[in-house]
Amino acid sequence: MVVPGGGPFADQVRAFDRQHGLTATAAHWMAILGMDQYAWALADRIAGSVVVDDRPGVLAAHDAGRVPVLAPSRWLRAADELPHHWDVTSDALAAYLATLLGADELWFLKPVPGGRELLDPWFDRALPAGLPWRVLGARDFAAGA
Repeated sequence: MVVPGGGPFADQVRAFDRQHGLTATAAHWMAILGMDQYAWALADRIAGSVVVDDRPGVLAAHDAGRVPVLAPSRWLRAADELPHHWDVTSDALAAYLATLLGADELWFLKPVPGGRELLDPWFDRALPAGLPWRVLGARDFAAGA
């Protein structure tokens, strides 16, 4: 399953928040809707992918041999357990969703390779105990790491 970040869409929400002073809840859900938008952009570029919005969709896509790209707002609205603030980004959301999905492993694709320092402050709290994870740089991923 691919869980997109908010990308340029969340960046616009941050800018709007700085200028207009949104509530934490409004900014949170607007940024998550940005993740939905980015899911559609990514799925448009990933061969064999399909946009999904819940656990059954992820499992069905996987069973069909497709790459599930999650537009997470629907699933997260139904399971709204994380705080609403800018310290909770797609990193913590991906860890939380990995918990709900029962994932065996969690990979992050970032512009550069690295470790924990590249992930948001809430990642550790959202990560299931013992779940292996790694951060890949875009070049690592392209090379088949």
